[in-house]
Amino acid sequence: MSQSWSCLGELLFPSLPQVEVVHAEVSGLVVRVEARLATSGAACPGCGVWSERVHGSYLRYPSDLPSCGRPVVVSLRVRRFNCGQVACLRRTFVEQADGLTRRNGQVTERQRALVAGLGLALAGRAGARMAALLGIRTSRSTLLRRVMDLPDPDVGTPEAVGVDDFALRRGHVYGTVITDAATHRVLDLLPDRDAATLAPRLAGHPQIDVICRDRASAYADAASTAAPQARQVADRYHLWANLVSAVEKTVVDHRQFLHTLPAPPPEAEPQWETPDPEQPAPAEPAGKMAERRRLHHALVHDLLDQGHSERAVARHLGWSRNTVRRYARAARWQDMMKGRPRQRASILDPYKPYLERRWAETGGKITGLALLAEIRERGYRGGHTVLAVWKQGQQGPDRPVPPPAPPTVRAAVGWLTRHPAGLTLDEELQRKTLLAHCPEPETTADLVRSFAEMLTELEGNRLPEWITQAMTSGLRGMNTFANGLNSDYDAVEAGLTTQWNSGHVEGAVNRIKMFKRQMFGRAGFNLLRKRVLLA
Repeated sequence: MSQSWSCLGELLFPSLPQVEVVHAEVSGLVVRVEARLATSGAACPGCGVWSERVHGSYLRYPSDLPSCGRPVVVSLRVRRFNCGQVACLRRTFVEQADGLTRRNGQVTERQRALVAGLGLALAGRAGARMAALLGIRTSRSTLLRRVMDLPDPDVGTPEAVGVDDFALRRGHVYGTVITDAATHRVLDLLPDRDAATLAPRLAGHPQIDVICRDRASAYADAASTAAPQARQVADRYHLWANLVSAVEKTVVDHRQFLHTLPAPPPEAEPQWETPDPEQPAPAEPAGKMAERRRLHHALVHDLLDQGHSERAVARHLGWSRNTVRRYARAARWQDMMKGRPRQRASILDPYKPYLERRWAETGGKITGLALLAEIRERGYRGGHTVLAVWKQGQQGPDRPVPPPAPPTVRAAVGWLTRHPAGLTLDEELQRKTLLAHCPEPETTADLVRSFAEMLTELEGNRLPEWITQAMTSGLRGMNTFANGLNSDYDAVEAGLTTQWNSGHVEGAVNRIKMFKRQMFGRAGFNLLRKRVLLA
């Protein structure tokens, strides 16, 4: 072989020194590479005995990765050897180029690996479209087969694992995901969430010391049976979710208080009048918007006075540069209050004189549908909504205002369980009104606050005292929640004391959802499991 072919072989097959390039040419749109194996013999795959007795040779044409957008076909000459072992069942065998070909393979190993990678990343149809753009001819079924042919990764010896369920078919079929709590890597996926399926997986790893799980009894039973040496840790997120459910039951039991709450006083609307030099100066704009404009204006000018640029202020506050620029150019915060917008022309304007005359003739007793039919005979092409707005304005300001709707159960649960700093001014006022007029929600709020402090500060030693307070509160929802904590006391105490949690498991469940959406209507559990484990 010449020196040029040797350099070409190092370029095309850098990790395969046993492959020699004999010739290469471009035939139309295809690159053809003639190659052979430089070894003197091969080992029999049946008995492993080395043989150099050549029986014959023939050509194989495995498809390789494209080169500059052109498909590459390798014309590989392989030899058939005679096996010298008398007891071997094989009389002859064909040599294989390790790392290049395999028995009955029609593509090279590197193309097989690339196709498998496309299948892992994009699944069937999307992977096939990407492969076509790369110049590889393959189908979506071949992509999925390549993924299924990949071996499962080695799970190692995890000492802490997380267990949670995920929906294969929401509301009907659920599976189980097991993750390494230290590395956050998915270890396995199970087709159901039964204790009988999870227990063998846990029993196969006696080195496990910590099991992070939710409040499901099946996972607790499997951990107690198969891994009695492990410490079970109840996830703090699920504990808080259970507490919110208990608060909702309490609010539902006493929802009659929501209908008797006094309405909060209405907040003054901003004043929009244009100043008149002959009239006294109007009052300052008031309301939530005016307060927000005042605070933002002071904040922007304070940062600018400290020497920060508008770009730096926008980056610091997370605003756009145009917003910061408008505040910077406003000398007073009142300049940021826009006046009342000018009334726009309406499709109903040509018919308002007729409508006003008909309204006066009937004393306001005519229906909106009758008015709509009359003006449509006169060419009106609009809908009923514009007419309804006009009719509402004709009824005058003396029309009785309907009372505000009572707060919903969901809103009340949010007032009791959300952090006070996350409540708006209206929500804080309504929360105070609820606690002042209803003793049961006030007791619930105290229990929620103390549990939140215990959860965030990891003060699990306060759990017995909290359970006693909840069980003696006389609230059905909180009593049920406290009984549940008692039945799973060791795991709950560990969840409120240690740093272990199931947050990484929830992240794995979100990734599983992404894979499910990619394979919707095409894949089953086995392919989903393979993609998740090898992602």
